Amino acid sequence: MTMTEQAEALPASPNRQTLPAEERHATELAFLAAYDDGARPPGWALTPRAVVTFICGSGGEALRLPKDRQATGGDGPEPPTRLVIPPKFVGERALVERCVVTLAGERGLLLVGEPGTAKSMLSELLAAAVCGTSALTVQGTAGTTEDAFRYGWNYALLLAQGPSRQALVDSPVLAAMRTGRVARVEEITRCLPEVQDALVSILSDRRLSVPELAGTDDALPAAAPGFTVIATANLRDRGVSEMSAALKRRFNFETVHPIADADTETALVRDQATAVVRRAGAAFDVDDAVLDALVTVFRDLRSGRSAEGWDVERPGTVMSTAEAVQVAASLGVAAAYLPDGDVLDLMPGHLLGVVRKDDPADHSRLLGYWDGPVRRRAEDGSAMWRRLWDLRENLR
Repeated sequence: MTMTEQAEALPASPNRQTLPAEERHATELAFLAAYDDGARPPGWALTPRAVVTFICGSGGEALRLPKDRQATGGDGPEPPTRLVIPPKFVGERALVERCVVTLAGERGLLLVGEPGTAKSMLSELLAAAVCGTSALTVQGTAGTTEDAFRYGWNYALLLAQGPSRQALVDSPVLAAMRTGRVARVEEITRCLPEVQDALVSILSDRRLSVPELAGTDDALPAAAPGFTVIATANLRDRGVSEMSAALKRRFNFETVHPIADADTETALVRDQATAVVRRAGAAFDVDDAVLDALVTVFRDLRSGRSAEGWDVERPGTVMSTAEAVQVAASLGVAAAYLPDGDVLDLMPGHLLGVVRKDDPADHSRLLGYWDGPVRRRAEDGSAMWRRLWDLRENLR
């Protein structure tokens, strides 16, 4: 089953646009839990090997449950006896294996990379596979406070009965500590340094002091086996709120790179855009040649060099795969609901919307790309690129 077929097979969810990874892939997680009965780190729902298989796939091979592990009519849904696990993350298997080993050692994991390289998705998949939930998440912003990493209070109960365990409101991190699960921190460098440093003692001592409850058993909650933290940070955000050296030492850093292979990136853009358009209630109907051209433009501008080896002036904004998916999805929605006209005519305008997000000078860089690689490909006789060259005026 491809990623597109998997998206099409999702159960209807009229009240939610998307499902968390643990619900989206519940059948696979249940199957892998029964399939691999090897040693598991304390608190883990799957073996480390099964976690890697869940994320990287089974290589097209149909895995089969041994007869002695097949369900016999117990409570809850029964996993299938045979299943192909599709890949969910496009990247090096060795990277995923290092991430899993880091988490198995209960050490913090920091995923860094350019925006749009699927760091958050990898973080969600890892958490869902390791502990069964990806929901214990803190979204880092300039307004995030220490309460998001430590705890808060139910002030009605606090005023009524004073500090107590009942009045204490656990943060996602503290909830993960108590239950031995994975806490996720998105965009950690968006948090102020003094807020980030609330994690230092948590990752070092595996305890959290609650001085308001001094003298009780709840004054120093300790982490249960399996607790750890996965954080993400964008390389473009360096200097926003630099992490302290003390906090950096508590994490293993892993860099998530853009997709190296053009065909793989095109397939991913097609699959993800198809899923988006299906959620919008339509079928994805954008020609493969248009998608190939779209991904080529993104890759050329991202790398500063065309596929033919011509130099390209890179825009300041990040031409990520995630942005390519959004443009492809927009073209798909337009083809479905505004069918009058050619969707190719819309591509320059959408590209301009992506490029002009950060630096007004990027408009000129996109025009320079049109005057360079697009024009040269048109002159070489490509009908697709000739049409794009004719659409240059749409970039004004």
